[in-house]
Amino acid sequence: MLQVPFIRDHKDVVVKGLAKRNMDATGMINQVISLDEARRNIQAELDNTLAESNSLSKEIGLLYKSGQTEKANLLKEKTGQLKELSKALSDDLNKKIAELNECLYKIPNVPNDLVPSGHTDEDNEEVFREGEIPQLFEGALPHWELAKKYDIIDFELGNKITGAGFPVYKGKGARLQRALIAYFLDKNTEAGYTEYQLPHLVNEASGFGTGQLPDKEGQMYHVTADNLYLIPTAEVPGTNIFRDVLLNESDLPIGITGYTPCFRREAGSYGAHVRGLNRLHQFDKVEILRIEHPSKSYEALDNMVNHVKGILQDLQLPYRILRLCGGDLGFTSALTYDFEVFSTAQNKWLEISSVSNFETFQANRLKLRFKNSKGKNELAHTLNGSALALPRVLAGILENYQTKEGIIIPKVLQPYTGFSII
Repeated sequence: MLQVPFIRDHKDVVVKGLAKRNMDATGMINQVISLDEARRNIQAELDNTLAESNSLSKEIGLLYKSGQTEKANLLKEKTGQLKELSKALSDDLNKKIAELNECLYKIPNVPNDLVPSGHTDEDNEEVFREGEIPQLFEGALPHWELAKKYDIIDFELGNKITGAGFPVYKGKGARLQRALIAYFLDKNTEAGYTEYQLPHLVNEASGFGTGQLPDKEGQMYHVTADNLYLIPTAEVPGTNIFRDVLLNESDLPIGITGYTPCFRREAGSYGAHVRGLNRLHQFDKVEILRIEHPSKSYEALDNMVNHVKGILQDLQLPYRILRLCGGDLGFTSALTYDFEVFSTAQNKWLEISSVSNFETFQANRLKLRFKNSKGKNELAHTLNGSALALPRVLAGILENYQTKEGIIIPKVLQPYTGFSII
């Protein structure tokens, strides 16, 4: 959530920045400024009313002590009127604050200057590419056919048990999935991230804290009886560890990692481009999160990008990095880099990671602050990234490592799987 003082003092900057998202935010920004002005006026009137009431109360006490009962009773009537006024003003203030927050919740983060203009993912900017795209033998198969051939993932069984988008991993497929999770977590902890096991359901406050609510409400599975949500990513419970927390500057930076299953109702359209592991309702992901000093968050973002690059280099998968344009940028992000692995059998790029800096946008919602060197409370910056999302990494391994004899396991994973070929 954007900070009201920043909006008020930098209106033109905010409107211009949000134009990169292909939106005219002038009306919304003017509404925020107007609501905030009304809120401040009510607050000032309430403060003055309470101050007058407190002053009269002290005067009444002195009058009673000095025996001036009649005068004290007259003032007491006035304090009663002031109390009624202050209650009415307090109710008006709460309503105005609610209106202001409702408006603020609808405004996305302002893109960083590095974010390119554009409308769709076709306008994203490729900033890096690495790895040789393998030449597959004639008759090479896409991963969903390989999964069936080697009996390692059963999509039909998952459809029977739950529905489309809930695959069942079997035998060496399940072992490879577990190996990837363990390898990713080990890489992250070796890089200094503290491992957490996190809840798979969160409350409404957590959803609002990281910006999934109200923006992505339709994409989340909602347990209505308990008003809980299945997590779409470990970012939500992980970042909410620090909701309503005041850190010391010396506590920064903080880095955590965690494996969770992830659940998303909206899995997109149907067809060949979303077959197999390309898009699921339930999938596994290992996440990295950072809480940073504002002056160091973009250095941290670069380090996170390099960390994910290192994992893909170890897996020896061809990949590229895209800087997302304004039209493809997530609601809460100021700058996002997407990693895509090349699926040779499908002849297409598959997104496997997003690494983002949210600056103070989430921290403002979360009330995540630290006490700076001057002793003042300051909002921290939050960042997160997938390291990595498993389904498309697994698809890339199955397709790019296939041979006529079977699927070779990347060398870095063989100590985790206990086998070198499927």
